Amino acid sequence: MTDAQTPDTSPDSGPNSGPDTTSLPAMPDRLSVNPRSPFYNEELLSRGVGVRFRGEERTNVEEYCVSEGWVRLALGNKVDRAGNPLTVKLAGPVEPWLKS
Repeated sequence: MTDAQTPDTSPDSGPNSGPDTTSLPAMPDRLSVNPRSPFYNEELLSRGVGVRFRGEERTNVEEYCVSEGWVRLALGNKVDRAGNPLTVKLAGPVEPWLKS
């Protein structure tokens, strides 16, 4: 083979190289949908964040922590006296991702 015929074997070439993650922000270890929380990130939440917990995609996640392995889930439409949703904290593997 000549140089013109040599295939490109660089790790970032080819059809299976995956999406360009240089422009995507890294998912935080902990994220909350409550604006009063120090772990609230409006930019990420506006882009859409999906959370898979114990192998199921969950839509009622109020807060998660990947390193500690827990999620805080809203309990339906129930709220406390201050109007905050009632939540339950469950432990297990957490996998967050950006939807868009």
